[in-house]
Amino acid sequence: MIPKRLSREIIYESDWVSLYADKVEYPNGYILDRHHLVHFDYKSVAVVVKNEKDEVLLIKSNRYVTQSEEWEIPAGRVDNDEPSIKAATREVLEETGYTITDPQLIYKYNPSNGISDQVVAVYKANALKKEGQFDTLEVMDIKWVSKETVTKMITQNEIRCGLSLTGLMLVLFCGL
Repeated sequence: MIPKRLSREIIYESDWVSLYADKVEYPNGYILDRHHLVHFDYKSVAVVVKNEKDEVLLIKSNRYVTQSEEWEIPAGRVDNDEPSIKAATREVLEETGYTITDPQLIYKYNPSNGISDQVVAVYKANALKKEGQFDTLEVMDIKWVSKETVTKMITQNEIRCGLSLTGLMLVLFCGL
């Protein structure tokens, strides 16, 4: 049996993210008066892009929340009724300037299921060609790196983004 919501208090709502305090009854009868829930109105996508040399495309982003510069894979939200495969293709083009071919959904997951309902679809794709420049508002730099370099970056704590770590590990180490 799954816990059920008895009531909801709205703490904050926006078009992007909302925060609720739910009163929840657990299967054993225990009632939790305030279970905080972060709700996302949009699903998200993350894309592992490879080239003909089997290198992975990374982007360097400025992250306000962590006050850091991070190496990541392209990712973003799925707009309204947009199919997630189109969002994956769009995000790669916006963030890297590359078009992709053969995007394949390899995994869907919830990165923080104890407090959030966010859903991320992870894709893998092949780079087709460079069509333009990347969005310099979101991205500082892009680079192609080998599997060995990505592995080193992960083990040296140089890639800390959860969406990126999940996507890279699924493609590079699990063979998806």
